[in-house]
Amino acid sequence: MSSFPAVRLRRFRRTAALRGLAAETRLDLRDFVMPLFACPGEGVVRPLEGLPAIAQRSVDELCREAEELQALGVRALLLFGIPESKDDEASGAYDADGIVQRALRELQARCPELVLLTDVCLCEYTAHGHCGVVSGEGIDNDASLELLARTAVSHAEAGAAAVCPSDMMDGRVGRIREALDDAGLTETPIVSYAAKYASAFYGPFREVAESTPAFGDRRSYQLDGANVREALRECELDVREGADALLVKPALPYLDVIRAVRERFDLPVWAYNVSGEYALVKAAAARGWLDERQAALESLTAIKRAGADVVVSYWTGELARWL
Repeated sequence: MSSFPAVRLRRFRRTAALRGLAAETRLDLRDFVMPLFACPGEGVVRPLEGLPAIAQRSVDELCREAEELQALGVRALLLFGIPESKDDEASGAYDADGIVQRALRELQARCPELVLLTDVCLCEYTAHGHCGVVSGEGIDNDASLELLARTAVSHAEAGAAAVCPSDMMDGRVGRIREALDDAGLTETPIVSYAAKYASAFYGPFREVAESTPAFGDRRSYQLDGANVREALRECELDVREGADALLVKPALPYLDVIRAVRERFDLPVWAYNVSGEYALVKAAAARGWLDERQAALESLTAIKRAGADVVVSYWTGELARWL
């Protein structure tokens, strides 16, 4: 192989046009999903301090937001719900007239071309804020599975194109698959939060979802940040149970996990660019410490470069304008 001066790798870096031709990783809006938060009421837009440009919205306002996103070219939404009331059985999660179920029906009518995904978890709906049924000082894994399965079926019946269980209970993908099939919903895919870590980067999300645990934390069911082999075991079990896609969350602190999952499995790999990752850049940009657009594009490119096929990101709407 010839060496310098015959080989000059800077030649393709000389202009923006040449750099674009040589780019190995590209951002395509079709690969991004925008999270939205539905709340009770009418005409409600409740901005959130920890998540600039993100808000809780009543169903009517959420539909308006969805229409604007669709006009920009956004193709998919991930829906979360904040119920009118919470209880220990998370009954609002699987209520046929629950907040997410109502949002799904309205969005289907007004934005039929959007792909509507739903987060399947109990934390937003439980009075204690945990992702499962509390028993004593712990979480009853198997009792939680039944409520998660009911929630997934309820979402699919209301119009969800895919359900995304994020609770990290053992066996939940298999139980949800069984419940969906028994309900005649055999075509509904499961996007499993297969490698969801117990992370400090969820802080702003807990404000918007009103889901901070009333006691303890989620380390007894979410992954330890020190482990990647365990994450691959989680993924393998979910594949065996019927997962159609695997999701890693958070994204930026776990790029190595995204890469490991991509190399091990042939399923679509998703990553969640979580609230803390987004908020850090927003806060630094607000103080003039960095350029938000450049930092966001660099972050999203890193997630794609690591191997993610699909990225859930709060920047999706802004990305649509930038691209």
